[in-house]
Amino acid sequence: MSTKVVKSIREAIALTGLRDGMTVSFHHHLRNGDYVLNMVMEQIADLGIRDLTVNASSLFDAHQPLADHIRNHVVTGVLTDYMAAGLGREISRGLLERPVEFRTHGGRPSDIASGRTPVDVAFIAAPSADPMGNCSGKYGKSACGSLGYAAADAMYAKKVVVITDGLVPYPLLDWSIPEIYVDYVVEVEAIGNPAGIVSGTTRITRDPVGLVMASYAARVIEHSGLLEEGFSFQTGAGGASLAAASFLKDIMLSKGVKGSFGLGGITGYMVDMLRAGCFQSLLDVQCFDLQAVESLRTDPRHQEISALHYASPTMRSAVVDSLDVVILGATEIDTDFNVNVHTDSNGYIMGGSGGHSDTAAGAKLAMIIAPMFRARLPIVTDRVTCVSTPGRDIDVLVTQGGIAVNPKNGALAQRLRDAGLPVLDIHELKAKAEAITGTPKALPKGDRVVAEVISRDGGVLDRICAVPEL
Repeated sequence: MSTKVVKSIREAIALTGLRDGMTVSFHHHLRNGDYVLNMVMEQIADLGIRDLTVNASSLFDAHQPLADHIRNHVVTGVLTDYMAAGLGREISRGLLERPVEFRTHGGRPSDIASGRTPVDVAFIAAPSADPMGNCSGKYGKSACGSLGYAAADAMYAKKVVVITDGLVPYPLLDWSIPEIYVDYVVEVEAIGNPAGIVSGTTRITRDPVGLVMASYAARVIEHSGLLEEGFSFQTGAGGASLAAASFLKDIMLSKGVKGSFGLGGITGYMVDMLRAGCFQSLLDVQCFDLQAVESLRTDPRHQEISALHYASPTMRSAVVDSLDVVILGATEIDTDFNVNVHTDSNGYIMGGSGGHSDTAAGAKLAMIIAPMFRARLPIVTDRVTCVSTPGRDIDVLVTQGGIAVNPKNGALAQRLRDAGLPVLDIHELKAKAEAITGTPKALPKGDRVVAEVISRDGGVLDRICAVPEL
């Protein structure tokens, strides 16, 4: 039979017709263990191709070599949903001439599908693939689980290259992406380091402060009026968020509540909730640990979904629009409930919205869980350094020192008070934290815009300025 397998990444690049000024894309399911972006960009640079835009669903510390490609003008544009602190710090100091464009996990595939951000060549890291390009993340030595963030790239890029370290005979069954979208297949020795792709386990916090916040968060959900038959839920992989899920599991089992689905980046704790009968299904756009990968591979109730299906605002529907409760984090939140997850307390880029603002917009209850202060800086401020998620979409802030409810939700605030929870005005919470930390000085702000935060509906939500050299 015919085959799409070519001998090397270099040959695949040449066959795609990639040239100066085009856009290449990558997905982030291999997370901090990814080798593929760096391998591809090294070959592109060696071929003398310049002035490229990199559209990556997220960029981790493993992708630090991208900074050199920016310095050498191989890369002159970056579009992403998240950027780790190493590369983010260099961008914040003015490394890139054009501002980085930050999108959400729903906005990115929406803009690819609409042609607003067209992709010339998509490079898809696949733990398992056959010679015609059917590929999956569920099998192979580099198994990462769902390939949900790669789906739009495969469907809409002009050329698609699958790079795998698990080439299997045709046909690969139970594929994530079918051969109909794939032009070339390259087999390499390793697409990533398994230790950085998924953790063996994700761990509940043992920190007493985190456990207090988690307990409050679970009780907010319990008394929100939403915890009933058909309940749906998403939480992150942070220690306090996992603890909240564990407390919620106990509440659901004690009350006999059978939820409909758990959503998002899936962890072993969500798998435990599925197996305990808390949910009928898990809808998975990304696996965070090995237990989640194994569950996706073996349990038909655990379903892989694309980022389009997860959170696109321009599809006919998306799962986030059916979500009851989401637990989210924050580096800052202001007294108008705007949330920052893009920059640290000094204004350096160290994150991104990911699905933060998508789920906050879609969920009936969007909850921020964060400590009152970090490194003696209060979490609540008069105005966040960067608006990642607008305050209109945030309902509750949970800290160890109390719970602030957005004034738009007076009925919810009363429910929580009636349940004996420590509800405070957000200004009171701010004052309580500052009584311990003092009032921080205003950050100096550079004049040059180094990044734009694009809202999920396509408008510019905020701009991030360079951090001035002191």
